[in-house]
Amino acid sequence: MASKSKILAELFEADGDIIVSALDNVTPAAVSDAANTSTGSFSVPKGTAAQQPASASAGQVRFDTNKGVLTYADGTNWYKVSGQTPTVSSVSGFIWDGYASTITLTGTNFFSDSITVNFTQSDDSIDANVTVTASSDTAATVAVPSAVYSNVTAGRVVSITVTNSDALTSNPNTSTTASSISTGGTVSNTGNYVVHTFTSSGNFVVPTGQTISGIEYVVVAGGGGGEGTTACCVGHGGGGAGGYRSSVSGESSGGGASAEATLTRNAGTYTVTIGAGGTGANNGSNSAFDTITSIGGGYGGHYTGSGIAPTSGGSGGGAIPFGGSSTLTGASGTSGQGYAGGSAGGSTNSMIGGGGGGAGAVGANGGDSGGTGGVGVQTSITGSATYYAGGGGGAVRHNYGSNTSGAAGGNGGGGTGVAKDGNGGTNGSANTGGGAGGGAGGSSTSNLTGGSGIVIVRYQLANIS
Repeated sequence: MASKSKILAELFEADGDIIVSALDNVTPAAVSDAANTSTGSFSVPKGTAAQQPASASAGQVRFDTNKGVLTYADGTNWYKVSGQTPTVSSVSGFIWDGYASTITLTGTNFFSDSITVNFTQSDDSIDANVTVTASSDTAATVAVPSAVYSNVTAGRVVSITVTNSDALTSNPNTSTTASSISTGGTVSNTGNYVVHTFTSSGNFVVPTGQTISGIEYVVVAGGGGGEGTTACCVGHGGGGAGGYRSSVSGESSGGGASAEATLTRNAGTYTVTIGAGGTGANNGSNSAFDTITSIGGGYGGHYTGSGIAPTSGGSGGGAIPFGGSSTLTGASGTSGQGYAGGSAGGSTNSMIGGGGGGAGAVGANGGDSGGTGGVGVQTSITGSATYYAGGGGGAVRHNYGSNTSGAAGGNGGGGTGVAKDGNGGTNGSANTGGGAGGGAGGSSTSNLTGGSGIVIVRYQLANIS
Protein backbone atom coordinates (compact mmCIF):
# COMPACT_ATOMS: atom_id res chain seq x y z
CA MET A 1 0.00 0.00 0.00
CA ALA A 2 1.32 3.34 -0.92
CA SER A 3 2.18 5.61 1.90
CA LYS A 4 -0.38 8.37 2.64
CA SER A 5 1.95 10.39 4.70
CA LYS A 6 2.04 14.05 3.82
CA ILE A 7 4.23 16.91 4.72
CA LEU A 8 2.07 19.50 6.46
CA ALA A 9 3.45 22.23 4.25
CA GLU A 10 1.86 20.39 1.30
CA LEU A 11 -1.61 20.58 2.87
CA PHE A 12 -1.83 24.22 3.85
CA GLU A 13 -1.68 27.55 2.09
CA ALA A 14 0.57 30.22 3.49
CA ASP A 15 -2.48 31.83 5.14
CA GLY A 16 -3.47 28.59 6.81
CA ASP A 17 -6.29 27.49 4.41
CA ILE A 18 -6.39 23.78 3.51
CA ILE A 19 -5.46 22.90 -0.07
CA VAL A 20 -8.43 20.66 -0.98
CA SER A 21 -6.73 19.22 -4.07
CA ALA A 22 -3.94 17.90 -1.88
CA LEU A 23 -6.33 15.69 0.10
CA ASP A 24 -6.85 12.07 -0.89
CA ASN A 25 -10.13 10.11 -0.61
CA VAL A 26 -12.33 13.21 -0.31
CA THR A 27 -15.00 13.71 -2.98
CA PRO A 28 -17.41 16.63 -3.51
CA ALA A 29 -20.36 14.26 -3.24
CA ALA A 30 -19.34 13.18 0.20
CA VAL A 31 -18.96 16.79 1.27
CA SER A 32 -22.31 17.93 -0.18
CA ASP A 33 -24.19 14.98 1.28
CA ALA A 34 -22.93 15.59 4.75
CA ALA A 35 -25.45 16.82 7.29
CA ASN A 36 -25.11 20.53 8.03
CA THR A 37 -25.83 21.27 11.66
CA SER A 38 -24.91 24.94 11.51
CA THR A 39 -27.43 27.43 12.79
CA GLY A 40 -25.80 30.25 10.86
CA SER A 41 -26.11 30.97 7.16
CA PHE A 42 -24.20 30.82 3.94
CA SER A 43 -24.13 33.24 1.01
CA VAL A 44 -25.28 32.61 -2.55
CA PRO A 45 -24.63 34.84 -5.54
CA LYS A 46 -26.95 37.83 -5.73
CA GLY A 47 -27.79 40.57 -8.22
CA THR A 48 -30.52 42.12 -10.35
CA ALA A 49 -32.54 40.20 -12.92
CA ALA A 50 -30.48 41.87 -15.63
CA GLN A 51 -27.31 40.50 -14.06
CA GLN A 52 -28.41 36.86 -13.86
CA PRO A 53 -26.41 34.44 -16.09
CA ALA A 54 -27.78 34.26 -19.61
CA SER A 55 -26.86 30.59 -19.96
CA ALA A 56 -27.73 28.99 -16.66
CA SER A 57 -27.13 25.38 -15.75
CA ALA A 58 -29.87 23.36 -14.15
CA GLY A 59 -29.65 23.53 -10.38
CA GLN A 60 -27.91 26.88 -10.13
CA VAL A 61 -29.23 29.17 -7.39
CA ARG A 62 -29.02 32.94 -6.90
CA PHE A 63 -30.81 35.73 -5.02
CA ASP A 64 -32.76 38.17 -7.28
CA THR A 65 -32.41 41.61 -5.72
CA ASN A 66 -35.22 43.07 -7.88
CA LYS A 67 -37.80 40.60 -6.65
CA GLY A 68 -36.22 40.03 -3.25
CA VAL A 69 -36.47 36.25 -3.58
CA LEU A 70 -34.25 33.18 -4.05
CA THR A 71 -34.31 31.89 -7.64
CA TYR A 72 -33.16 28.72 -9.38
CA ALA A 73 -32.39 27.75 -12.97
CA ASP A 74 -33.82 24.78 -14.88
CA GLY A 75 -31.17 25.03 -17.58
CA THR A 76 -33.20 27.51 -19.64
CA ASN A 77 -35.04 29.97 -17.35
CA TRP A 78 -34.81 31.33 -13.85
CA TYR A 79 -37.72 30.80 -11.44
CA LYS A 80 -38.59 31.75 -7.92
CA VAL A 81 -37.95 28.98 -5.43
CA SER A 82 -41.38 29.78 -3.99
CA GLY A 83 -44.01 31.91 -5.85
CA GLN A 84 -45.89 34.73 -4.10
CA THR A 85 -49.69 34.71 -4.17
CA PRO A 86 -51.34 38.07 -4.91
CA THR A 87 -54.11 39.54 -2.78
CA VAL A 88 -56.80 42.11 -3.64
CA SER A 89 -57.82 44.03 -0.54
CA SER A 90 -60.06 46.72 -2.06
CA VAL A 91 -61.68 48.04 -5.25
CA SER A 92 -62.22 51.77 -5.74
CA GLY A 93 -64.31 53.28 -8.51
CA PHE A 94 -67.49 51.98 -10.10
CA ILE A 95 -68.50 49.27 -12.53
CA TRP A 96 -71.39 50.90 -14.38
CA ASP A 97 -74.37 49.24 -15.98
CA GLY A 98 -73.90 50.27 -19.63
CA TYR A 99 -71.01 52.73 -19.31
CA ALA A 100 -67.24 52.36 -19.54
CA SER A 101 -65.21 53.18 -16.45
CA THR A 102 -61.87 52.66 -14.73
CA ILE A 103 -61.35 51.01 -11.36
CA THR A 104 -58.31 50.81 -9.07
CA LEU A 105 -57.28 47.60 -7.32
CA THR A 106 -55.28 47.68 -4.10
CA GLY A 107 -53.47 44.58 -2.87
CA THR A 108 -50.09 42.85 -2.71
CA ASN A 109 -47.67 40.95 -4.94
CA PHE A 110 -48.58 42.70 -8.21
CA PHE A 111 -44.80 43.08 -8.76
CA SER A 112 -45.22 46.25 -10.90
CA ASP A 113 -45.57 43.70 -13.66
CA SER A 114 -48.18 42.31 -16.04
CA ILE A 115 -51.23 40.95 -14.23
CA THR A 116 -54.43 39.36 -15.51
CA VAL A 117 -57.65 40.65 -13.95
CA ASN A 118 -60.66 38.36 -14.18
CA PHE A 119 -64.28 39.56 -13.83
CA THR A 120 -67.02 36.99 -13.20
CA GLN A 121 -70.77 37.29 -12.64
CA SER A 122 -72.81 34.11 -13.11
CA ASP A 123 -76.31 35.66 -13.39
CA ASP A 124 -75.21 37.80 -16.34
CA SER A 125 -72.90 35.10 -17.77
CA ILE A 126 -69.83 37.31 -17.40
CA ASP A 127 -66.35 35.79 -17.44
CA ALA A 128 -63.88 38.31 -18.88
CA ASN A 129 -60.13 38.84 -18.60
CA VAL A 130 -58.07 41.96 -19.13
CA THR A 131 -54.28 42.19 -18.90
CA VAL A 132 -52.69 45.34 -17.50
CA THR A 133 -49.36 46.43 -16.06
CA ALA A 134 -49.59 47.15 -12.36
CA SER A 135 -48.48 50.66 -11.38
CA SER A 136 -46.75 49.27 -8.28
CA ASP A 137 -46.50 46.11 -6.23
CA THR A 138 -49.72 47.12 -4.43
CA ALA A 139 -51.86 48.97 -6.98
CA ALA A 140 -53.24 48.59 -10.51
CA THR A 141 -55.60 50.69 -12.62
CA VAL A 142 -57.97 48.68 -14.79
CA ALA A 143 -60.30 49.77 -17.60
CA VAL A 144 -63.47 47.72 -17.18
CA PRO A 145 -63.89 45.75 -20.43
CA SER A 146 -67.00 46.08 -22.61
CA ALA A 147 -67.80 42.41 -22.01
CA VAL A 148 -68.48 43.43 -18.40
CA TYR A 149 -70.19 46.84 -18.52
CA SER A 150 -72.29 46.02 -21.61
CA ASN A 151 -73.79 42.96 -19.92
CA VAL A 152 -73.84 43.54 -16.19
CA THR A 153 -77.05 44.39 -14.34
CA ALA A 154 -76.93 47.15 -11.72
CA GLY A 155 -77.18 45.78 -8.19
CA ARG A 156 -75.44 42.50 -8.99
CA VAL A 157 -72.09 41.55 -7.47
CA VAL A 158 -69.07 41.15 -9.75
CA SER A 159 -66.16 39.01 -8.49
CA ILE A 160 -62.59 40.09 -9.27
CA THR A 161 -59.36 38.08 -9.09
CA VAL A 162 -55.75 38.86 -10.03
CA THR A 163 -53.23 36.42 -11.50
CA ASN A 164 -49.65 37.66 -11.25
CA SER A 165 -46.46 36.82 -13.14
CA ASP A 166 -45.87 33.87 -10.76
CA ALA A 167 -49.02 32.37 -12.34
CA LEU A 168 -50.68 32.43 -8.92
CA THR A 169 -54.24 33.73 -8.43
CA SER A 170 -55.68 35.72 -5.56
CA ASN A 171 -58.06 33.84 -3.31
CA PRO A 172 -60.67 34.45 -2.01
CA ASN A 173 -62.24 36.63 -4.69
CA THR A 174 -62.81 40.31 -4.05
CA SER A 175 -66.13 41.72 -5.24
CA THR A 176 -67.89 44.97 -6.02
CA THR A 177 -71.52 45.73 -6.82
CA ALA A 178 -72.38 47.09 -10.28
CA SER A 179 -73.97 50.53 -10.11
CA SER A 180 -76.51 52.50 -12.14
CA ILE A 181 -76.12 56.14 -13.10
CA SER A 182 -78.59 58.84 -12.09
CA THR A 183 -82.04 58.81 -13.67
CA GLY A 184 -84.30 61.51 -15.05
CA GLY A 185 -85.06 63.01 -18.44
CA THR A 186 -83.65 61.53 -21.62
CA VAL A 187 -80.19 60.13 -20.87
CA SER A 188 -77.40 60.19 -23.46
CA ASN A 189 -73.65 60.46 -23.44
CA THR A 190 -71.15 62.62 -25.28
CA GLY A 191 -67.41 62.23 -24.86
CA ASN A 192 -66.75 61.74 -21.15
CA TYR A 193 -70.14 63.15 -20.13
CA VAL A 194 -73.51 61.69 -19.23
CA VAL A 195 -76.28 64.09 -20.30
CA HIS A 196 -79.85 64.30 -18.91
CA THR A 197 -82.23 66.36 -21.09
CA PHE A 198 -85.59 67.35 -19.59
CA THR A 199 -88.28 68.62 -21.98
CA SER A 200 -91.01 68.10 -19.38
CA SER A 201 -91.02 68.34 -15.61
CA GLY A 202 -89.62 65.42 -13.64
CA ASN A 203 -86.95 64.39 -11.13
CA PHE A 204 -83.19 64.03 -11.27
CA VAL A 205 -82.35 61.11 -8.97
CA VAL A 206 -78.86 60.39 -7.66
CA PRO A 207 -78.67 56.74 -6.49
CA THR A 208 -77.95 55.74 -2.91
CA GLY A 209 -74.27 55.81 -2.03
CA GLN A 210 -73.24 58.26 -4.74
CA THR A 211 -72.12 61.88 -4.70
CA ILE A 212 -71.72 63.78 -7.98
CA SER A 213 -69.46 66.81 -8.19
CA GLY A 214 -68.84 69.14 -11.12
CA ILE A 215 -72.48 69.05 -12.31
CA GLU A 216 -73.02 71.41 -15.25
CA TYR A 217 -76.47 72.66 -16.26
CA VAL A 218 -78.44 74.82 -18.65
CA VAL A 219 -81.80 75.98 -17.31
CA VAL A 220 -84.08 77.85 -19.75
CA ALA A 221 -87.49 79.27 -18.77
CA GLY A 222 -90.56 79.61 -20.97
CA GLY A 223 -90.63 82.51 -23.45
CA GLY A 224 -93.02 85.46 -23.16
CA GLY A 225 -96.21 85.76 -25.21
CA GLY A 226 -97.24 88.04 -28.08
CA GLU A 227 -100.67 89.64 -27.90
CA GLY A 228 -102.81 89.99 -31.03
CA THR A 229 -105.79 92.36 -30.85
CA THR A 230 -108.40 93.74 -33.21
CA ALA A 231 -107.84 97.27 -31.98
CA CYS A 232 -106.23 99.40 -34.71
CA CYS A 233 -103.40 99.99 -35.65
CA VAL A 234 -100.09 99.25 -33.93
CA GLY A 235 -97.47 96.56 -34.57
CA HIS A 236 -97.00 94.83 -31.23
CA GLY A 237 -93.73 94.01 -29.49
CA GLY A 238 -92.14 90.56 -29.55
CA GLY A 239 -92.11 88.37 -26.45
CA GLY A 240 -88.96 88.23 -24.39
CA ALA A 241 -87.00 84.98 -24.20
CA GLY A 242 -87.08 82.85 -21.11
CA GLY A 243 -84.29 83.39 -18.61
CA TYR A 244 -81.12 81.43 -19.37
CA ARG A 245 -78.70 80.17 -16.69
CA SER A 246 -75.65 78.03 -17.36
CA SER A 247 -72.66 76.58 -15.52
CA VAL A 248 -71.01 75.04 -18.59
CA SER A 249 -67.28 75.73 -18.44
CA GLY A 250 -66.07 78.09 -21.15
CA GLU A 251 -69.58 79.26 -22.08
CA SER A 252 -71.74 82.21 -21.06
CA SER A 253 -74.84 82.47 -18.99
CA GLY A 254 -77.65 84.81 -20.04
CA GLY A 255 -77.37 88.58 -20.10
CA GLY A 256 -73.65 88.41 -20.84
CA ALA A 257 -72.81 86.86 -17.46
CA SER A 258 -70.03 84.33 -17.03
CA ALA A 259 -70.84 80.69 -16.45
CA GLU A 260 -72.03 80.01 -12.93
CA ALA A 261 -70.44 77.57 -10.46
CA THR A 262 -70.97 73.86 -10.98
CA LEU A 263 -72.95 71.87 -8.44
CA THR A 264 -72.34 68.93 -6.12
CA ARG A 265 -75.29 66.72 -5.23
CA ASN A 266 -75.49 63.76 -2.86
CA ALA A 267 -77.82 60.80 -3.21
CA GLY A 268 -81.40 62.05 -3.39
CA THR A 269 -84.24 63.30 -5.58
CA TYR A 270 -84.04 66.77 -7.12
CA THR A 271 -87.03 68.43 -8.76
CA VAL A 272 -86.88 69.64 -12.35
CA THR A 273 -89.57 72.08 -13.56
CA ILE A 274 -90.05 73.01 -17.21
CA GLY A 275 -91.74 76.37 -17.64
CA ALA A 276 -94.49 76.77 -20.22
CA GLY A 277 -94.41 79.58 -22.76
CA GLY A 278 -96.73 82.50 -22.11
CA THR A 279 -99.69 83.09 -24.46
CA GLY A 280 -100.75 86.59 -25.50
CA ALA A 281 -100.39 89.05 -22.65
CA ASN A 282 -98.72 86.53 -20.32
CA ASN A 283 -95.16 86.00 -19.22
CA GLY A 284 -93.53 82.65 -19.66
CA SER A 285 -93.31 80.37 -16.62
CA ASN A 286 -90.14 79.73 -14.63
CA SER A 287 -87.97 76.65 -15.11
CA ALA A 288 -85.87 75.16 -12.33
CA PHE A 289 -83.30 72.48 -11.54
CA ASP A 290 -83.31 72.05 -7.77
CA THR A 291 -82.12 75.44 -6.42
CA ILE A 292 -81.39 76.95 -9.85
CA THR A 293 -84.35 78.95 -11.18
CA SER A 294 -84.66 80.82 -14.48
CA ILE A 295 -87.35 83.48 -14.87
CA GLY A 296 -90.02 83.33 -17.57
CA GLY A 297 -89.77 85.83 -20.45
CA GLY A 298 -91.82 89.05 -20.45
CA TYR A 299 -94.69 89.53 -22.90
CA GLY A 300 -94.58 92.10 -25.69
CA GLY A 301 -96.23 95.51 -25.51
CA HIS A 302 -99.58 95.78 -27.32
CA TYR A 303 -102.56 98.03 -28.00
CA THR A 304 -106.13 97.39 -26.82
CA GLY A 305 -107.55 100.86 -27.31
CA SER A 306 -104.78 102.18 -25.12
CA GLY A 307 -101.13 101.24 -25.03
CA ILE A 308 -100.09 98.34 -22.80
CA ALA A 309 -96.43 98.40 -21.82
CA PRO A 310 -94.27 95.30 -22.24
CA THR A 311 -93.27 93.38 -19.11
CA SER A 312 -89.93 92.42 -17.64
CA GLY A 313 -88.85 88.82 -17.28
CA GLY A 314 -85.87 86.59 -17.90
CA SER A 315 -85.60 88.75 -21.03
CA GLY A 316 -87.91 91.74 -21.50
CA GLY A 317 -90.74 92.15 -23.98
CA GLY A 318 -90.47 94.52 -26.96
CA ALA A 319 -92.18 97.93 -26.97
CA ILE A 320 -94.98 99.35 -29.14
CA PRO A 321 -94.75 102.73 -30.92
CA PHE A 322 -97.92 104.22 -29.44
CA GLY A 323 -99.60 105.05 -26.18
CA GLY A 324 -97.22 107.16 -24.14
CA SER A 325 -93.69 106.96 -22.79
CA SER A 326 -94.27 103.76 -20.81
CA THR A 327 -94.99 101.80 -23.96
CA LEU A 328 -92.16 103.15 -26.09
CA THR A 329 -89.31 101.48 -24.17
CA GLY A 330 -88.56 97.79 -24.09
CA ALA A 331 -88.89 96.05 -20.73
CA SER A 332 -85.82 94.98 -18.80
CA GLY A 333 -84.37 91.48 -18.50
CA THR A 334 -83.15 89.75 -15.34
CA SER A 335 -79.48 90.19 -14.45
CA GLY A 336 -77.47 87.11 -15.39
CA GLN A 337 -80.35 85.65 -17.42
CA GLY A 338 -81.29 87.88 -20.34
CA TYR A 339 -81.51 91.27 -22.01
CA ALA A 340 -84.11 93.99 -22.42
CA GLY A 341 -86.61 94.19 -25.25
CA GLY A 342 -86.24 96.69 -28.09
CA SER A 343 -87.79 100.13 -28.00
CA ALA A 344 -90.28 101.53 -30.53
CA GLY A 345 -89.87 104.28 -33.09
CA GLY A 346 -90.05 105.15 -36.76
CA SER A 347 -92.53 107.18 -38.76
CA THR A 348 -96.21 107.34 -37.93
CA ASN A 349 -97.10 104.91 -40.66
CA SER A 350 -94.48 102.26 -39.91
CA MET A 351 -95.66 101.33 -36.45
CA ILE A 352 -93.35 98.31 -36.06
CA GLY A 353 -93.00 96.84 -32.58
CA GLY A 354 -89.65 96.30 -30.87
CA GLY A 355 -88.11 92.85 -30.76
CA GLY A 356 -88.20 90.84 -27.56
CA GLY A 357 -84.96 90.58 -25.64
CA GLY A 358 -82.86 87.45 -26.01
CA ALA A 359 -80.51 85.71 -23.58
CA GLY A 360 -77.59 86.86 -25.74
CA ALA A 361 -78.60 90.35 -26.91
CA VAL A 362 -81.09 93.21 -26.61
CA GLY A 363 -84.08 93.09 -28.96
CA ALA A 364 -83.77 95.43 -31.93
CA ASN A 365 -85.74 98.68 -31.86
CA GLY A 366 -88.89 98.95 -33.91
CA GLY A 367 -89.02 101.57 -36.65
CA ASP A 368 -89.32 101.80 -40.40
CA SER A 369 -87.59 98.39 -40.41
CA GLY A 370 -86.11 96.08 -37.85
CA GLY A 371 -87.58 95.03 -34.54
CA THR A 372 -85.88 91.62 -34.72
CA GLY A 373 -85.68 89.53 -31.60
CA GLY A 374 -82.50 89.43 -29.58
CA VAL A 375 -80.26 86.43 -30.25
CA GLY A 376 -80.08 83.64 -27.72
CA VAL A 377 -77.02 81.90 -26.23
CA GLN A 378 -75.23 79.01 -27.88
CA THR A 379 -74.24 75.97 -25.81
CA SER A 380 -72.60 72.63 -26.55
CA ILE A 381 -73.76 70.95 -23.35
CA THR A 382 -75.29 68.07 -25.35
CA GLY A 383 -72.25 67.76 -27.60
CA SER A 384 -73.88 69.71 -30.43
CA ALA A 385 -73.79 73.52 -30.59
CA THR A 386 -77.36 74.81 -30.15
CA TYR A 387 -78.95 78.22 -29.49
CA TYR A 388 -81.61 78.72 -26.83
CA ALA A 389 -83.66 81.68 -25.59
CA GLY A 390 -83.99 83.95 -28.63
CA GLY A 391 -86.41 86.89 -28.43
CA GLY A 392 -89.56 87.19 -30.54
CA GLY A 393 -89.62 89.57 -33.52
CA GLY A 394 -91.79 92.69 -33.55
CA ALA A 395 -94.97 92.93 -35.62
CA VAL A 396 -95.87 95.34 -38.47
CA ARG A 397 -98.88 97.66 -38.34
CA HIS A 398 -101.80 95.83 -39.94
CA ASN A 399 -102.33 98.26 -42.81
CA TYR A 400 -98.78 99.45 -43.42
CA GLY A 401 -98.42 99.15 -47.18
CA SER A 402 -94.70 99.03 -47.94
CA ASN A 403 -93.38 96.73 -45.21
CA THR A 404 -95.24 93.48 -45.49
CA SER A 405 -93.02 91.21 -43.36
CA GLY A 406 -92.94 90.97 -39.60
CA ALA A 407 -89.50 90.99 -37.98
CA ALA A 408 -87.63 87.72 -37.49
CA GLY A 409 -87.15 86.15 -34.11
CA GLY A 410 -83.72 85.81 -32.57
CA ASN A 411 -81.65 82.67 -33.15
CA GLY A 412 -82.67 80.35 -30.33
CA GLY A 413 -86.34 79.73 -31.03
CA GLY A 414 -87.73 83.26 -31.21
CA GLY A 415 -91.00 83.56 -33.18
CA THR A 416 -91.56 85.87 -36.17
CA GLY A 417 -93.71 88.96 -35.72
CA VAL A 418 -97.06 89.24 -37.47
CA ALA A 419 -96.83 90.79 -40.94
CA LYS A 420 -99.21 93.19 -42.69
CA ASP A 421 -102.89 92.25 -42.38
CA GLY A 422 -102.19 89.65 -39.71
CA ASN A 423 -100.17 87.20 -41.76
CA GLY A 424 -97.15 85.12 -40.87
CA GLY A 425 -96.68 85.46 -37.12
CA THR A 426 -95.23 82.41 -35.31
CA ASN A 427 -94.94 81.03 -31.81
CA GLY A 428 -91.62 80.56 -30.07
CA SER A 429 -90.20 77.09 -30.69
CA ALA A 430 -90.96 74.41 -28.12
CA ASN A 431 -88.23 73.61 -25.57
CA THR A 432 -86.07 76.57 -26.55
CA GLY A 433 -87.46 79.32 -24.33
CA GLY A 434 -87.90 81.48 -27.45
CA GLY A 435 -90.19 84.51 -27.18
CA ALA A 436 -93.38 84.66 -29.23
CA GLY A 437 -93.56 86.89 -32.29
CA GLY A 438 -95.45 90.14 -31.75
CA GLY A 439 -99.14 90.25 -32.65
CA ALA A 440 -100.69 93.09 -34.65
CA GLY A 441 -103.42 95.49 -33.78
CA GLY A 442 -106.29 95.39 -36.23
CA SER A 443 -105.66 91.79 -37.23
CA SER A 444 -107.66 88.72 -36.50
CA THR A 445 -104.53 86.76 -35.68
CA SER A 446 -104.72 84.64 -32.54
CA ASN A 447 -102.43 85.37 -29.64
CA LEU A 448 -98.96 83.94 -30.07
CA THR A 449 -97.22 81.71 -27.52
CA GLY A 450 -93.63 81.64 -26.34
CA GLY A 451 -91.63 78.44 -26.51
CA SER A 452 -91.54 76.14 -23.51
CA GLY A 453 -88.30 75.85 -21.55
CA ILE A 454 -85.74 73.11 -21.17
CA VAL A 455 -83.31 71.82 -18.51
CA ILE A 456 -80.10 69.99 -19.44
CA VAL A 457 -77.78 68.46 -16.84
CA ARG A 458 -74.43 66.79 -17.46
CA TYR A 459 -71.53 65.35 -15.44
CA GLN A 460 -68.55 63.03 -15.84
CA LEU A 461 -68.61 59.51 -14.45
CA ALA A 462 -65.16 60.22 -13.05
CA ASN A 463 -66.75 62.85 -10.79
CA ILE A 464 -68.96 60.32 -9.01
CA SER A 465 -67.75 59.11 -5.65
